[in-house]
Formats: sequence, C-alpha cells, structure tokens
Amino acid sequence: MAGLRRKMIRCLIFVFLLIHSTLAQKGAQSSSKWQTLSGEQPLVIARGGFSGLFPESSGFANQIALSTSLPDVVLFCNLQLTKDGVGVCLPDIKIDNSTTISTVYPKGAKSYTINGQEVKGWFTLDYTSDQLLNNVTLAQNIYSRSNLFDGQLPISTVEDVTGVKPPFFWLSVQYDSFYNQNKLSPAAYIQSASKHMILDFLSSPEIGFLKAMSSKVNKMKTKLVFQFLNADQVEPTTKQKYSSILENLASIKSFASGILVPKDYIWPVNKDGYLEAPTSLVADAHKQGLEVYASGFANDIQISYNYSYDPSAEYVKFVDNSQFSVDGVLTDFPPTASEAIACFAHQKNETKPRKGSALIISNNGASGVYPGCTDLAYQQAIEDGADIIDCSVQMSKDGVPFCLDSADLAGDTNAMLPFIDRQTTIPEIQSQMGVFSFALSWTEIQTLKPQMVSPFGNNSLLRNPANKNAGKLFTLAEFLEFAKAKAVSGILINIKNAAYLASKEGLDIVNAVTTALSNATLDKQSTQQVLIQSDDTSVLSKFNNVPTYKRVLRLDEKIGDAPKQSVEEIKKFADAVTIPRSSIIKSNEFFTVSITNVVKEMKAANLSVYVHQLRNEFVTLAFDYFSDPIVEIATYVQAAQVDGFMTDYPATAKKYMRSPCTDTDPKANVPYPILPAEPGSLFSLIPPEIQPPAQAPAAPLDVKDVIDPPLPPVTKVNESGPADAPVGPKPSSAWANGTNLGLSFVVILVLGLLSMGN
Repeated sequence: MAGLRRKMIRCLIFVFLLIHSTLAQKGAQSSSKWQTLSGEQPLVIARGGFSGLFPESSGFANQIALSTSLPDVVLFCNLQLTKDGVGVCLPDIKIDNSTTISTVYPKGAKSYTINGQEVKGWFTLDYTSDQLLNNVTLAQNIYSRSNLFDGQLPISTVEDVTGVKPPFFWLSVQYDSFYNQNKLSPAAYIQSASKHMILDFLSSPEIGFLKAMSSKVNKMKTKLVFQFLNADQVEPTTKQKYSSILENLASIKSFASGILVPKDYIWPVNKDGYLEAPTSLVADAHKQGLEVYASGFANDIQISYNYSYDPSAEYVKFVDNSQFSVDGVLTDFPPTASEAIACFAHQKNETKPRKGSALIISNNGASGVYPGCTDLAYQQAIEDGADIIDCSVQMSKDGVPFCLDSADLAGDTNAMLPFIDRQTTIPEIQSQMGVFSFALSWTEIQTLKPQMVSPFGNNSLLRNPANKNAGKLFTLAEFLEFAKAKAVSGILINIKNAAYLASKEGLDIVNAVTTALSNATLDKQSTQQVLIQSDDTSVLSKFNNVPTYKRVLRLDEKIGDAPKQSVEEIKKFADAVTIPRSSIIKSNEFFTVSITNVVKEMKAANLSVYVHQLRNEFVTLAFDYFSDPIVEIATYVQAAQVDGFMTDYPATAKKYMRSPCTDTDPKANVPYPILPAEPGSLFSLIPPEIQPPAQAPAAPLDVKDVIDPPLPPVTKVNESGPADAPVGPKPSSAWANGTNLGLSFVVILVLGLLSMGN
C-alpha cells in the first residue's frame, strides 16, 4: 500500500511540475552588489521544502520548492533519529502534531525531560524506521493551513530529501544532548551519512555539538551555523541565555561560520505591531566574519503593520536597505522569498508598465493603509501608483455629495456614538440598522472621525491601527479638484442607491455628480479618464451624452457565465463591467478550480473587464496563490487577462506591474518569472476520494439582471421627516446593494471567512 501511495505521489508531482515547467527557463542571478558578507545574492532557505503549503519535508514540499524557487534554493531538514538510528526530516522532536502517529499507535505517548522540561507526546526514537516509514504519514502541523494533504504523504528520510538533488542541503540538529542521553548519536549518523551525500550547512542551537563537529566535517564543504533560539532560553552546553551569548559574537567564530537568528533579533517589532529601528547585529556579525541567516518568515502569519500584509515587502526589508543585508532567509514560502530577492530588491528605478497593462484602480483610495475615502487614503493611492482613484458618492441631508464607501456612516466613521438617535433600518439599502448619510447635514458629517475597520471582523488582522482615525472626508468637488491637481491618470465615480435617494429622500445624486464633473470641466477634456460606475443601468444611461466618459456596469453577484444576449444588453448602457473575483476564477475550499469564460465573453463584445476587489491579507487568498497577493494579481492579469483591478493596496499592485519579472517569456531571461497560478493544478494533487464535493455552478447572467427600470422622479421631502412617496423599483442588478457590516460583528466575521470567494 505504501509503495502504491509513493507511486501515486510521484505521478502527481510530475503533473504539477510539468505545469510549472516554464520556471526551468530561469535567467541569471542579479549582478548587483549585495551587502551580504560575500557580496553575493542572499540565499532562499526552504524550511522543510514548501512547508507553507504541504506537510514539512514531504515529497510534495521538497519537489515543488525546487520548481518554484530560485536556482540556488537551499532545502532545510530538521533531523530526527529513529530507534534504529535512521535520520528522518520532521519539524520537531515531538511528532504527534506533524504526523498521524497518534492514530496509528494510540498508546505510544511517553514523557521525556528535554532541556530541563517535561515533554509528553510521541517521539521518533521510540519507533523503528520500518514502523514509521511504512505505517505513519505526514500531517500539516500549522492548523491554519490546508489539512487536505494530511495522511497522504510518507515521512521523508534524509536520503529522500538529498535524493531530489537540491542545489544546497541544510541539516538542522535541534536536540543533540537529548538523543545522546538516549543512546543515539546525531554526530555518528552525520559522519556516516556524509560519505554518500553532500552536506552544505549544518546548524544547531547547542554549542557543544558544533564544537564536536568542527573536527569531523570538511569546513570547506560544510558550513557550521549556530542557531539562536528565543533570547530568554538557555543554551544546553554553556547554560547561558542566548541573549548573553549574542554579546560575544567573537567566541562563536571559533566554532561556526554563521549564525541563524529569529528575525526580530535583527528588526524588532514593538508591542503595537510596528517596526523599531534595526539592531546592529548583522553589521556586528559581518565584522566578525560571520554570515547571518534570519528565520521565522511565513506568508500566513501576522507581520508588522509597516508591510501592509505584503510578505514580499518584509523580505526586501531584510535584504535591501541602506544598512545591511542578511545572507539568507529561512522561510515556509520559498517562492515569495525568491520573487522578493530577484524581482523587488534593487529595483529603485522601476520599469514603466508595458503598453496595455491592466489598470490599477484604488478601492476607496489606499484603504488598506488609511481610512477609506479620506484625503490621506487618496494621497497614498497616488503615491503608491494607482492609475485610477475612486469615489463612491454618498449624499448628505442637505444635498452635498461626498466620498464614502457606504451610505451607512456607522461602518467607516464614528457616527454611531454621537448620532445613535438617528439610526434606522432601510431595507432597500441594507438589512442592518445604520446611521445614514442623508439623515445628517454636511456640517454634522464634518464633525465625524473617519475610522478604519478590518473587513474581516478579526482583531488580529487590523489595518494600520496607529492611523485608524486619520484623515478627513472629501466632498465630491474636493475629490475632483484633488485629482486634477495631482494629475492622476483617471478617476472612477461610483453611484449607488439613486432610485431610493430620488423617491424617498428627495435627493438627485445623478444631477449632483453631473454638476460636479461639469464644474470641474472634466466633461470637456480627455486628458484624464473619467469612469462612471453604477449597478443601475438607468443611472449609466444618464451619462451617455458625454462621449469621453467610460460607463462601467458593476455586477456584484457571482455569475458563472455571460451569455451573448446578456452581454449585448450591457453594451447598450456600458463600455465596461466590474465583476467579483468569484465570477472569474472558481474556487472550492480555498483551492482554485478553473477559470470561467466570463472575461472572454465580455471582452469579445469589446467590453473592458475590471475585477473587484483585491486585498493583501492572506485570509482572502486561495492556497494556489501561496498566501502571496502578488501571485493573485499575476493570475488575474496574466491568466484571466482582466483590464484592471480594484485594490485596497495599490503599492503592492504597482510593485508587480512595474517589475521586469512580469515578463514570463523565456527569451526575456528575467531573473525569476512571476507566474500566475494554474487554477485546478494544486487541487488535482488531492486524491479524489478526499477532495471536497464540487460546488453548484453559479447561475449565468440573465438579461433581466441587466435591465433596470427608469429612475423615479425626485420627490420633494418635508424637512420634518422622510417622504411617504413610494420607493422606486429596486435596481435588478444591485444584488448586493451597499451592505454595510459596521453594526454586526457576526456578519463581518462570516464575510471575512467567505471573502476569498469575492
């Protein structure tokens, strides 16, 4: 059975590698001078292979790490020894959370004293290699990652890992003292194994082990690296805290050529989640002739707010700054480290986007960095490279149009506290109670503070909390003047709730927008693009008299297909469509499955297609994107071929769009081509019997979902209260009309869990 499983795994790996075969055409490494000790490019060290996606050191993890990383990637193995002295690669000495051993041997738990602490669990030294390799399989030991590969992949021996012929191999010995206390010798194993394998790096947190190995390995071939654990932990040989050992780097040079340290030894993060000034560790170690390798990198963990949830930005911080560069990074996600080093470091003089590149459209400005629709968010969006900045227009009670994502002020401002007496429920707009903009005058709205709320309802995924109330809201007129003054390439004006505002509140949002654009003379020029977006075709029809305006129909509901008749109906009102991610790429349990034909069908009718909305936070990203927003962007731009995308983080989009690595033509000889995900390829590696059930297909776009009734006339409203005139028919294309989640934590949480599908 084990042999059959291994054969199946080899076949599936071959299929996956065939899909990614273009990566074999990697160009030469950058010739730029690096601030590493050697002056060479920093190394990408893959901890257990691609352990961010697959169980650590599995065949999948190692093979796919090699196929998706830089040519000089290092495979990293944490050595554990079996009862009969065979070396296997597993994350830790306690293996019940990284394998299925507790199921196979349910009575096998034992307790050992390890470095002075009592530890209970299952340990490799209690089992022979035959028991482990033929009966026990691997499991993902970080529970936020997919468990669909659990129980499918056998434990890898050290020879299995070296057998895939990695460019470099790193062996980590975590518990030499413990194994020796139990009559097993990592040193003896390494001496024997090194006769038939190349060992490039050997690391340990135990000084005694490294000193002993100093005379047993060829230092010209094998680098010895001292691993620092947490500063307050005690080193077993000297009984000193690692923080004390750090103060005497010269002593380390006597038995090691490098150090491996947690990344916060180099760039500390304060209690508020922001970077502090870097330490002098790298410079001090380099002065002693010690290489410095940083550990603790992963895409799917909380990182400093300074990085705006862009993991590639963190790698760049460690390898490309004016003060130092580490000599390598130990990571669970080697493709992201590879793209950061090869594509984004040393790219101060960025290339211009190629002609015809997809547009970067802000979503409420740079709303991942500052509260949406504020002056700061718009300024940041422009600085971060947005081609188009957007304003979702809301109306005050006294008819002032201004920019805010929702008509409900409770989500994006602090309106709920001072104006709780104005809260009400308006089913035509949203099901929850809210404090709506048209219940307050503009003077009252100006007293409010903007607020940045996590779209995921998760306090661990906050956005730039130091600036959660920064900035001020723009009127539409101020927004337009700002866009003109900054010479931004274009603007997008989003109009919602027009029928309700006209019939119920006596507010003419269409006329307000038309007048503002005319006053800004944007209807008499073609230098800056003007995109008018709405989910209501009747609204778009009001703007067909200005030929320079590009009308965009927003379809918020997921669709599975765009039949010709429906597309032809769109063409009567719009020049482009904005559709959710899920209408373009189908997914199942956070795995992409396939690309729909929706983009092709829209573009065949000469409709531009924009996708909304892209975010950096890893909880929104399919596993196929490696928890890397850059890969998601590459997939929508290269594979789906959208004409533009709305993003909360324009800086991440610009970094990708202006990188030479976007050119995947082998003839371009780029240092590392950033490839799109291949929808369905990762899903295919999951055995059919445990794949999640297929989801019901989304309905095709129906003509009735495109055509909207004419806008109702603007009704005069008494100052004392809302008018009693009947509400105009609800726009049929406004399926998800502006639902605000500010009042319901439960709804926010559910949206966060499901947001990958949008």
